[in-house]
Amino acid sequence: MKTAESSSPSPVRWGIIGLGKIAHKFAQDLSLVPNAQLTAVASRSQEKANDFAAQHGASHAFGDYQSLFTSKEIDIVYIATPHTRHFENTMQALASGVAVLCEKPFGLKYYEVEQMIEEARSKNVFLMEAMWTRFFPLIQKALDIVENGEIGQIKTIRADFGFHATFDPSSRVFDKGLGGGSLMDVGIYPLFLSLLVLGIPESIDADAAWLENGVDESCFMLLHYPNGAKAQLYSSISTKTEVEATILGEQGSLKLESRFQHPTSLKWGAYYANLDEAIDDYPGFGYHYEIAHVSDCIQKGLKESPLMTHALSQQLIQLLDAVKEHIGLSY
Repeated sequence: MKTAESSSPSPVRWGIIGLGKIAHKFAQDLSLVPNAQLTAVASRSQEKANDFAAQHGASHAFGDYQSLFTSKEIDIVYIATPHTRHFENTMQALASGVAVLCEKPFGLKYYEVEQMIEEARSKNVFLMEAMWTRFFPLIQKALDIVENGEIGQIKTIRADFGFHATFDPSSRVFDKGLGGGSLMDVGIYPLFLSLLVLGIPESIDADAAWLENGVDESCFMLLHYPNGAKAQLYSSISTKTEVEATILGEQGSLKLESRFQHPTSLKWGAYYANLDEAIDDYPGFGYHYEIAHVSDCIQKGLKESPLMTHALSQQLIQLLDAVKEHIGLSY
């Protein structure tokens, strides 16, 4: 990916499918990344693709996904379709030899994630789950604080993600046929943080409240770890919570302030002492950290992110599957 005139790599050419709200934010933040450019978009509606391309400066707009995958106009595609279509769309892109950044959750079941990874490896192309939380500087700072033992052995994690939405069975959030519900939409974030900090639990307890159409309105999760640590996690699509995360150690505490999944403020320190604080006033929505990392991986010829690894995605879907089994949720 080098030009004849320069030894510097050419910008990574991005495509986007699933042109909803998140895709618009992603496209805006993509413009903040020097080594990335939006070149093509696709929708099942040609008119929608044309409008999105015009708004965000993409030079190609397609009225179906397969045309984008086979266009040779992109180096990687960002998949932002509804949850239930992630597996199908990712497999289609990989089959065409296109690198993929797929929105979370990667798949709705472990075997889907496993097949996606196997296909990427067989085609020798890059694949990553778009868990943007992993790439924020304050998340890495928090992990460094924990790893360095600054607050002692971790005893408890408390994390919540709840927002209030009026019940609408036609909305993606409340549509079980599109993978709706609190666990897969926002409960994945507290679970992911617990995975980053404490790893795989020894056992899980979980309970849920249900809406009339079989979607989980809220989910309570308690994770137990071999060393005695606990993670108390909560998600909701009907009640607004603080969306904060607190990590309690033997010697001190750490708090990722709202919203912890894309934090701008981190406070930590010993108990009964003045807390240190780190601030990250990042531009845009914060997707640029993830975009820059993935673009760098593509330019280096990597097939897997060293931060958001395939193994990490496999562990995350294993946790989600375990919680689903406990609460009786299936798709």
